[in-house]
Amino acid sequence: MGYKRTAFKGISWMTGLQTLIRSFAFIKIAILARILSPSDFGLYGIAALLLAFLQIITETGINVILVQSKKEVKEVLDSAWVISIIRGLIIFLGIIIASPFIAYFFKTPSVLGIILIISLAPLISGFINPAEIIFQKELKFKYEFLFRASLYFTDAIAAVLFALVTHSVYSLPIGLIASALLEVILSFVFIRPIPKFKLNKKYFKEILHKGKWVTGYSIFNYFGENGDNITVGKILGSASLGAYQMAYRIATLPITEISDVISKVTFPVYSKIEEDKKRLFLAFAKTTIISSICTIFLGLVIFIFSEQLVKIVLGSQWLITVPVLKVLAIFGILKSILSPAAVVFLAAQKQKYLTMVLSVRLFILVATVIPLTFTFGIIGAAYSQIISILIEYPIFAFLLYRIFKSQKYLVEQSLQ
Repeated sequence: MGYKRTAFKGISWMTGLQTLIRSFAFIKIAILARILSPSDFGLYGIAALLLAFLQIITETGINVILVQSKKEVKEVLDSAWVISIIRGLIIFLGIIIASPFIAYFFKTPSVLGIILIISLAPLISGFINPAEIIFQKELKFKYEFLFRASLYFTDAIAAVLFALVTHSVYSLPIGLIASALLEVILSFVFIRPIPKFKLNKKYFKEILHKGKWVTGYSIFNYFGENGDNITVGKILGSASLGAYQMAYRIATLPITEISDVISKVTFPVYSKIEEDKKRLFLAFAKTTIISSICTIFLGLVIFIFSEQLVKIVLGSQWLITVPVLKVLAIFGILKSILSPAAVVFLAAQKQKYLTMVLSVRLFILVATVIPLTFTFGIIGAAYSQIISILIEYPIFAFLLYRIFKSQKYLVEQSLQ
Protein backbone atom coordinates (compact mmCIF):
# COMPACT_ATOMS: atom_id res chain seq x y z
CA MET A 1 0.00 0.00 0.00
CA GLY A 2 1.36 3.46 -0.90
CA TYR A 3 1.35 6.28 1.62
CA LYS A 4 2.69 9.16 -0.48
CA ARG A 5 -0.69 10.80 -0.97
CA THR A 6 -1.66 10.29 2.66
CA ALA A 7 1.69 11.62 3.84
CA PHE A 8 1.36 14.69 1.60
CA LYS A 9 -2.10 15.42 2.96
CA GLY A 10 -0.84 14.82 6.48
CA ILE A 11 2.07 17.22 6.03
CA SER A 12 -0.34 19.82 4.64
CA TRP A 13 -2.67 19.52 7.62
CA MET A 14 0.18 19.42 10.15
CA THR A 15 1.90 22.38 8.51
CA GLY A 16 -1.35 24.30 8.83
CA LEU A 17 -1.67 23.22 12.44
CA GLN A 18 1.87 24.16 13.40
CA THR A 19 1.56 27.50 11.61
CA LEU A 20 -1.63 28.20 13.53
CA ILE A 21 -0.15 27.03 16.82
CA ARG A 22 2.93 29.19 16.45
CA SER A 23 0.81 32.13 15.42
CA PHE A 24 -1.06 31.74 18.70
CA ALA A 25 2.25 31.30 20.54
CA PHE A 26 3.88 34.38 19.01
CA ILE A 27 0.83 36.53 19.66
CA LYS A 28 0.70 35.28 23.23
CA ILE A 29 4.42 35.88 23.78
CA ALA A 30 4.30 39.30 22.11
CA ILE A 31 1.49 40.41 24.44
CA LEU A 32 2.78 38.81 27.63
CA ALA A 33 6.35 40.05 27.04
CA ARG A 34 4.98 43.60 27.26
CA ILE A 35 3.04 42.86 30.45
CA LEU A 36 5.39 40.53 32.34
CA SER A 37 9.10 40.91 33.08
CA PRO A 38 11.99 38.56 32.19
CA SER A 39 12.04 37.61 35.87
CA ASP A 40 8.37 36.57 35.66
CA PHE A 41 9.12 34.34 32.69
CA GLY A 42 12.08 32.95 34.60
CA LEU A 43 9.87 32.01 37.56
CA TYR A 44 7.46 30.24 35.27
CA GLY A 45 10.42 28.60 33.56
CA ILE A 46 11.56 27.12 36.87
CA ALA A 47 8.08 25.70 37.55
CA ALA A 48 7.92 24.34 34.00
CA LEU A 49 11.30 22.64 34.45
CA LEU A 50 9.97 20.74 37.47
CA LEU A 51 6.77 19.79 35.67
CA ALA A 52 8.67 18.59 32.60
CA PHE A 53 11.13 16.60 34.73
CA LEU A 54 8.39 14.69 36.57
CA GLN A 55 6.53 14.10 33.30
CA ILE A 56 9.70 12.64 31.81
CA ILE A 57 10.70 10.32 34.66
CA THR A 58 7.16 8.92 34.74
CA GLU A 59 6.93 8.65 30.94
CA THR A 60 5.39 5.32 29.93
CA GLY A 61 5.61 5.80 26.18
CA ILE A 62 1.92 4.94 25.79
CA ASN A 63 1.37 7.07 22.70
CA VAL A 64 4.50 5.78 20.97
CA ILE A 65 3.56 2.19 21.76
CA LEU A 66 -0.03 2.64 20.55
CA VAL A 67 1.21 3.97 17.20
CA GLN A 68 3.84 1.20 16.85
CA SER A 69 1.47 -1.60 17.87
CA LYS A 70 -0.34 -3.71 15.30
CA LYS A 71 -3.19 -4.16 17.82
CA GLU A 72 -6.38 -2.11 17.76
CA VAL A 73 -6.27 0.82 20.18
CA LYS A 74 -9.42 -0.41 21.95
CA GLU A 75 -7.63 -3.58 23.10
CA VAL A 76 -5.26 -1.68 25.36
CA LEU A 77 -7.31 1.48 25.89
CA ASP A 78 -8.58 0.75 29.39
CA SER A 79 -5.14 -0.15 30.72
CA ALA A 80 -3.58 2.87 29.03
CA TRP A 81 -6.15 5.18 30.66
CA VAL A 82 -5.62 3.74 34.15
CA ILE A 83 -1.86 4.11 33.77
CA SER A 84 -2.34 7.70 32.57
CA ILE A 85 -4.50 8.59 35.59
CA ILE A 86 -2.02 7.04 38.03
CA ARG A 87 0.84 8.88 36.32
CA GLY A 88 -1.01 12.21 36.55
CA LEU A 89 -1.59 11.71 40.27
CA ILE A 90 2.06 10.78 40.85
CA ILE A 91 3.25 13.91 39.02
CA PHE A 92 0.80 16.09 40.97
CA LEU A 93 2.03 14.74 44.32
CA GLY A 94 5.64 14.87 43.19
CA ILE A 95 5.37 18.56 42.34
CA ILE A 96 3.78 19.35 45.71
CA ILE A 97 6.51 17.47 47.58
CA ALA A 98 9.39 18.86 45.52
CA SER A 99 8.24 22.49 45.46
CA PRO A 100 10.05 23.74 48.60
CA PHE A 101 13.29 22.05 47.52
CA ILE A 102 13.09 23.65 44.06
CA ALA A 103 12.48 27.08 45.60
CA TYR A 104 15.51 26.58 47.85
CA PHE A 105 17.72 25.28 45.01
CA PHE A 106 17.05 28.28 42.77
CA LYS A 107 16.85 30.69 45.75
CA THR A 108 13.43 31.94 44.57
CA PRO A 109 10.75 31.49 47.25
CA SER A 110 8.29 33.42 45.07
CA VAL A 111 8.16 30.47 42.67
CA LEU A 112 6.21 28.34 45.17
CA GLY A 113 2.78 29.67 44.23
CA ILE A 114 3.37 29.12 40.52
CA ILE A 115 4.58 25.56 41.15
CA LEU A 116 1.51 24.71 43.20
CA ILE A 117 -0.85 26.01 40.52
CA ILE A 118 0.97 24.29 37.68
CA SER A 119 0.68 20.97 39.56
CA LEU A 120 -3.01 20.87 38.62
CA ALA A 121 -2.20 20.54 34.90
CA PRO A 122 -0.83 16.94 34.97
CA LEU A 123 -3.53 15.85 37.40
CA ILE A 124 -6.20 16.99 34.93
CA SER A 125 -4.32 15.67 31.88
CA GLY A 126 -4.17 12.20 33.38
CA PHE A 127 -7.88 11.79 32.60
CA ILE A 128 -7.53 12.48 28.86
CA ASN A 129 -8.96 9.69 26.70
CA PRO A 130 -5.90 7.86 25.23
CA ALA A 131 -7.99 7.04 22.14
CA GLU A 132 -7.11 10.48 20.80
CA ILE A 133 -3.96 8.81 19.42
CA ILE A 134 -6.24 7.28 16.76
CA PHE A 135 -5.90 10.50 14.78
CA GLN A 136 -2.20 9.78 14.29
CA LYS A 137 -2.34 6.01 14.15
CA GLU A 138 -5.00 6.00 11.44
CA LEU A 139 -3.49 9.02 9.67
CA LYS A 140 -6.57 11.21 10.27
CA PHE A 141 -4.61 14.44 10.32
CA LYS A 142 -7.58 16.67 9.55
CA TYR A 143 -9.13 15.76 12.90
CA GLU A 144 -5.77 16.15 14.63
CA PHE A 145 -5.64 19.67 13.19
CA LEU A 146 -9.05 20.66 14.52
CA PHE A 147 -8.46 19.02 17.90
CA ARG A 148 -5.03 20.51 18.62
CA ALA A 149 -5.82 23.95 17.23
CA SER A 150 -8.70 24.35 19.68
CA LEU A 151 -6.41 23.46 22.61
CA TYR A 152 -3.65 25.91 21.75
CA PHE A 153 -6.18 28.63 21.04
CA THR A 154 -7.68 28.10 24.50
CA ASP A 155 -4.24 28.21 26.13
CA ALA A 156 -3.36 31.50 24.41
CA ILE A 157 -6.72 33.20 25.04
CA ALA A 158 -6.88 32.17 28.71
CA ALA A 159 -3.30 33.30 29.41
CA VAL A 160 -3.66 36.64 27.63
CA LEU A 161 -7.04 37.53 29.15
CA PHE A 162 -5.85 36.66 32.66
CA ALA A 163 -2.66 38.68 32.14
CA LEU A 164 -4.54 41.71 30.83
CA VAL A 165 -6.78 41.70 33.89
CA THR A 166 -4.24 40.82 36.60
CA HIS A 167 -0.76 41.59 35.12
CA SER A 168 0.27 38.45 36.99
CA VAL A 169 2.75 35.69 36.12
CA TYR A 170 -0.01 33.24 37.09
CA SER A 171 -1.51 33.84 33.66
CA LEU A 172 1.02 31.38 32.21
CA PRO A 173 -0.05 28.30 34.25
CA ILE A 174 -3.70 29.37 33.93
CA GLY A 175 -3.47 28.94 30.16
CA LEU A 176 -1.95 25.50 30.59
CA ILE A 177 -4.70 24.38 32.97
CA ALA A 178 -7.48 25.72 30.73
CA SER A 179 -6.07 23.80 27.78
CA ALA A 180 -5.82 20.57 29.82
CA LEU A 181 -9.44 20.86 30.97
CA LEU A 182 -10.66 21.37 27.42
CA GLU A 183 -8.64 18.40 26.16
CA VAL A 184 -10.25 16.08 28.71
CA ILE A 185 -13.72 17.27 27.74
CA LEU A 186 -13.16 17.05 23.98
CA SER A 187 -11.48 13.65 24.20
CA PHE A 188 -14.61 12.17 25.77
CA VAL A 189 -17.21 14.08 23.78
CA PHE A 190 -15.82 13.59 20.27
CA ILE A 191 -13.50 10.56 20.43
CA ARG A 192 -14.45 6.90 20.54
CA PRO A 193 -14.09 4.42 22.11
CA ILE A 194 -14.52 5.63 25.69
CA PRO A 195 -12.10 4.02 28.18
CA LYS A 196 -13.18 2.24 31.34
CA PHE A 197 -11.34 2.23 34.64
CA LYS A 198 -10.13 -1.33 34.21
CA LEU A 199 -6.58 -2.64 34.27
CA ASN A 200 -5.47 -5.67 32.26
CA LYS A 201 -2.28 -7.03 33.85
CA LYS A 202 -1.05 -8.43 30.54
CA TYR A 203 -1.28 -5.10 28.74
CA PHE A 204 -0.04 -3.23 31.81
CA LYS A 205 3.18 -5.26 31.79
CA GLU A 206 3.48 -4.95 28.01
CA ILE A 207 3.19 -1.16 28.12
CA LEU A 208 5.73 -0.83 30.92
CA HIS A 209 8.14 -3.28 29.23
CA LYS A 210 8.04 -1.63 25.82
CA GLY A 211 7.97 1.83 27.31
CA LYS A 212 11.16 1.49 29.37
CA TRP A 213 13.36 2.64 26.48
CA VAL A 214 10.98 5.49 25.73
CA THR A 215 11.33 6.50 29.36
CA GLY A 216 15.09 6.17 29.13
CA TYR A 217 15.60 8.36 26.09
CA SER A 218 13.00 10.83 27.39
CA ILE A 219 15.01 11.31 30.59
CA PHE A 220 18.26 11.82 28.72
CA ASN A 221 16.51 14.13 26.26
CA TYR A 222 15.07 16.18 29.12
CA PHE A 223 18.47 16.85 30.64
CA GLY A 224 19.96 17.34 27.19
CA GLU A 225 17.33 19.97 26.41
CA ASN A 226 17.18 21.54 29.87
CA GLY A 227 20.64 21.17 31.34
CA ASP A 228 21.42 24.65 30.07
CA ASN A 229 18.20 26.07 31.59
CA ILE A 230 18.95 24.53 34.98
CA THR A 231 22.51 25.85 34.89
CA VAL A 232 21.49 29.37 33.83
CA GLY A 233 18.76 29.52 36.48
CA LYS A 234 21.10 28.31 39.22
CA ILE A 235 24.18 30.37 38.31
CA LEU A 236 22.73 33.54 36.77
CA GLY A 237 19.25 33.78 38.34
CA SER A 238 15.62 33.83 37.20
CA ALA A 239 15.89 37.02 35.10
CA SER A 240 18.71 35.55 32.99
CA LEU A 241 16.78 32.29 32.74
CA GLY A 242 13.73 34.17 31.45
CA ALA A 243 15.83 35.96 28.81
CA TYR A 244 17.57 32.74 27.77
CA GLN A 245 14.34 30.75 27.48
CA MET A 246 12.69 33.50 25.47
CA ALA A 247 15.64 33.56 23.05
CA TYR A 248 15.44 29.77 22.84
CA ARG A 249 11.76 29.92 21.92
CA ILE A 250 12.26 32.47 19.17
CA ALA A 251 15.34 30.70 17.79
CA THR A 252 14.09 27.14 17.76
CA LEU A 253 10.31 27.21 17.46
CA PRO A 254 10.05 28.39 13.84
CA ILE A 255 12.86 26.01 12.80
CA THR A 256 11.66 22.97 14.71
CA GLU A 257 8.12 23.49 13.45
CA ILE A 258 9.14 21.95 10.13
CA SER A 259 10.77 18.93 11.72
CA ASP A 260 7.89 18.53 14.18
CA VAL A 261 5.32 18.60 11.39
CA ILE A 262 7.22 16.06 9.33
CA SER A 263 7.89 13.85 12.36
CA LYS A 264 4.23 13.68 13.36
CA VAL A 265 3.28 12.58 9.85
CA THR A 266 6.22 10.29 9.08
CA PHE A 267 6.23 8.39 12.38
CA PRO A 268 2.94 6.52 11.76
CA VAL A 269 3.84 6.14 8.08
CA TYR A 270 7.33 4.81 8.86
CA SER A 271 5.80 2.44 11.42
CA LYS A 272 3.63 0.90 8.71
CA ILE A 273 6.53 0.35 6.27
CA GLU A 274 9.41 -0.29 8.70
CA GLU A 275 9.74 -3.94 7.65
CA ASP A 276 10.50 -2.86 4.09
CA LYS A 277 13.89 -1.24 4.61
CA LYS A 278 14.12 -0.12 0.98
CA ARG A 279 10.92 1.94 1.22
CA LEU A 280 11.90 3.16 4.66
CA PHE A 281 15.29 4.39 3.44
CA LEU A 282 13.79 6.16 0.43
CA ALA A 283 11.22 7.91 2.63
CA PHE A 284 13.88 8.86 5.17
CA ALA A 285 16.25 10.27 2.54
CA LYS A 286 13.57 12.43 0.91
CA THR A 287 12.33 13.65 4.27
CA THR A 288 15.82 14.60 5.44
CA ILE A 289 16.60 16.58 2.28
CA ILE A 290 13.33 18.55 2.32
CA SER A 291 13.49 19.19 6.07
CA SER A 292 17.13 20.30 5.95
CA ILE A 293 16.59 22.80 3.12
CA CYS A 294 13.64 24.41 4.90
CA THR A 295 15.25 24.56 8.36
CA ILE A 296 18.53 25.99 7.07
CA PHE A 297 16.64 28.75 5.28
CA LEU A 298 14.58 29.63 8.36
CA GLY A 299 17.61 29.44 10.64
CA LEU A 300 19.56 31.88 8.48
CA VAL A 301 16.63 34.31 8.47
CA ILE A 302 16.52 34.23 12.28
CA PHE A 303 20.32 34.59 12.51
CA ILE A 304 20.49 37.57 10.15
CA PHE A 305 17.40 39.43 11.37
CA SER A 306 17.62 38.53 15.07
CA GLU A 307 17.56 42.13 16.33
CA GLN A 308 14.55 43.02 14.21
CA LEU A 309 12.71 39.89 15.38
CA VAL A 310 13.30 40.71 19.03
CA LYS A 311 12.06 44.30 18.61
CA ILE A 312 8.93 43.19 16.75
CA VAL A 313 7.99 40.18 18.88
CA LEU A 314 9.17 41.17 22.35
CA GLY A 315 10.01 44.86 22.39
CA SER A 316 13.22 46.84 22.95
CA GLN A 317 13.52 45.80 26.61
CA TRP A 318 14.45 42.27 25.43
CA LEU A 319 17.38 43.28 23.18
CA ILE A 320 19.70 41.54 25.64
CA THR A 321 18.60 38.28 24.02
CA VAL A 322 19.93 39.13 20.52
CA PRO A 323 23.48 37.67 20.84
CA VAL A 324 22.27 34.38 22.32
CA LEU A 325 19.46 34.26 19.77
CA LYS A 326 22.02 34.09 16.95
CA VAL A 327 23.85 31.16 18.58
CA LEU A 328 20.62 29.30 19.30
CA ALA A 329 19.47 29.74 15.70
CA ILE A 330 22.47 27.64 14.64
CA PHE A 331 21.60 25.08 17.30
CA GLY A 332 18.02 24.92 16.01
CA ILE A 333 19.25 24.10 12.50
CA LEU A 334 21.59 21.36 13.72
CA LYS A 335 18.91 19.82 15.91
CA SER A 336 16.20 19.81 13.25
CA ILE A 337 18.36 18.11 10.63
CA LEU A 338 18.64 15.07 12.92
CA SER A 339 14.90 14.82 13.54
CA PRO A 340 14.06 12.41 10.65
CA ALA A 341 16.71 9.97 11.88
CA ALA A 342 15.16 9.92 15.36
CA VAL A 343 11.79 9.07 13.78
CA VAL A 344 13.40 6.13 11.94
CA PHE A 345 14.68 4.76 15.25
CA LEU A 346 11.22 4.94 16.79
CA ALA A 347 9.47 3.44 13.77
CA ALA A 348 12.00 0.58 13.69
CA GLN A 349 11.33 0.08 17.44
CA LYS A 350 14.93 0.98 18.24
CA GLN A 351 14.16 3.26 21.16
CA LYS A 352 17.39 2.06 22.76
CA TYR A 353 19.36 3.76 19.98
CA LEU A 354 17.91 7.12 20.95
CA THR A 355 18.72 6.40 24.60
CA MET A 356 22.33 5.68 23.67
CA VAL A 357 22.71 8.82 21.56
CA LEU A 358 21.09 11.12 24.09
CA SER A 359 23.14 9.71 26.97
CA VAL A 360 26.33 10.69 25.09
CA ARG A 361 24.92 14.13 24.35
CA LEU A 362 24.02 14.63 27.99
CA PHE A 363 27.54 13.69 29.08
CA ILE A 364 29.04 16.31 26.75
CA LEU A 365 26.51 18.93 27.85
CA VAL A 366 27.22 18.36 31.54
CA ALA A 367 30.97 18.58 30.88
CA THR A 368 30.71 21.91 29.05
CA VAL A 369 27.66 23.89 30.21
CA ILE A 370 28.86 24.93 33.68
CA PRO A 371 32.33 26.24 32.70
CA LEU A 372 30.99 27.92 29.55
CA THR A 373 28.13 29.58 31.47
CA PHE A 374 30.52 30.87 34.13
CA THR A 375 32.82 32.21 31.40
CA PHE A 376 30.39 33.60 28.80
CA GLY A 377 27.03 33.87 30.60
CA ILE A 378 23.87 32.81 28.75
CA ILE A 379 25.78 32.70 25.44
CA GLY A 380 28.06 30.08 26.96
CA ALA A 381 25.04 27.89 27.75
CA ALA A 382 24.04 28.14 24.08
CA TYR A 383 27.57 27.18 22.99
CA SER A 384 27.35 24.03 25.09
CA GLN A 385 24.15 23.02 23.29
CA ILE A 386 25.86 23.36 19.91
CA ILE A 387 28.84 21.28 21.03
CA SER A 388 26.61 18.51 22.41
CA ILE A 389 24.41 18.32 19.30
CA LEU A 390 27.45 18.10 17.00
CA ILE A 391 28.60 15.03 18.91
CA GLU A 392 25.34 13.30 17.93
CA TYR A 393 25.97 13.45 14.18
CA PRO A 394 28.55 10.64 13.76
CA ILE A 395 26.66 8.44 16.23
CA PHE A 396 23.37 8.91 14.35
CA ALA A 397 25.14 8.08 11.08
CA PHE A 398 26.56 4.84 12.48
CA LEU A 399 23.24 3.68 13.94
CA LEU A 400 21.37 4.48 10.73
CA TYR A 401 23.95 2.41 8.87
CA ARG A 402 23.19 -0.52 11.19
CA ILE A 403 19.48 -0.28 10.41
CA PHE A 404 19.92 -0.06 6.64
CA LYS A 405 23.19 -1.97 6.10
CA SER A 406 21.52 -5.20 4.92
CA GLN A 407 20.08 -3.37 1.95
CA LYS A 408 22.26 -3.28 -1.15
CA TYR A 409 19.96 -0.51 -2.25
CA LEU A 410 21.45 1.80 0.35
CA VAL A 411 24.96 1.33 -1.03
CA GLU A 412 23.82 1.71 -4.61
CA GLN A 413 22.00 4.94 -3.84
CA SER A 414 24.88 6.40 -1.88
CA LEU A 415 27.21 5.86 -4.87
CA GLN A 416 24.92 7.61 -7.35
